[in-house]
Amino acid sequence: MNSTGVTWLQQLFAGLLLMLFPSIHIWAQTCNSAIPRAAPDSRYIDNANGTVTDLYTGLMWQQCSAGRTGSNCATGALEKYSWGGALLYVVDLNATTGFANHFDWRLPNVKELFSLVDETCNDPAINLNYFPNTNYVWHWSSTPHVNNSNNAWFVSFGGSLSDISRYQGNLVRLVRSVTP
Repeated sequence: MNSTGVTWLQQLFAGLLLMLFPSIHIWAQTCNSAIPRAAPDSRYIDNANGTVTDLYTGLMWQQCSAGRTGSNCATGALEKYSWGGALLYVVDLNATTGFANHFDWRLPNVKELFSLVDETCNDPAINLNYFPNTNYVWHWSSTPHVNNSNNAWFVSFGGSLSDISRYQGNLVRLVRSVTP
């Protein structure tokens, strides 16, 4: 049982539900106010065009995961992609419409994607003021697994990272560099 009285079985069941139905919300984000936020509001700029700039890393992020739009990322349905499908999604986006008048988006590497994790919060472990309605299930990175060519790395905004089969359907949040 964790500090909020939730057993591991309840957490497992909730995680399975979220993998199957990523648009549902089971509980609200909680943050430990006794320690400074790992990703405070002062770290980000909302560019008011569906993007957020991270002043710490010099990266510009899509505010919503793929498939979602709007200021609260509540419009549309989350889209899941295989790893190869996620890479093709980026190529297609850049070759056609782009996003927020930029055509140089990419799938973030695992270190970049994990930089969004705010370990002082959970459910999800991300700054919801700048990345609203972020589901904590798996988001693809561009990083392949070195020892297993069938796997690639993902980040969970539950606060973890791991590798999984490249054929698994996961969520996508794109990034671009804004500082040289």
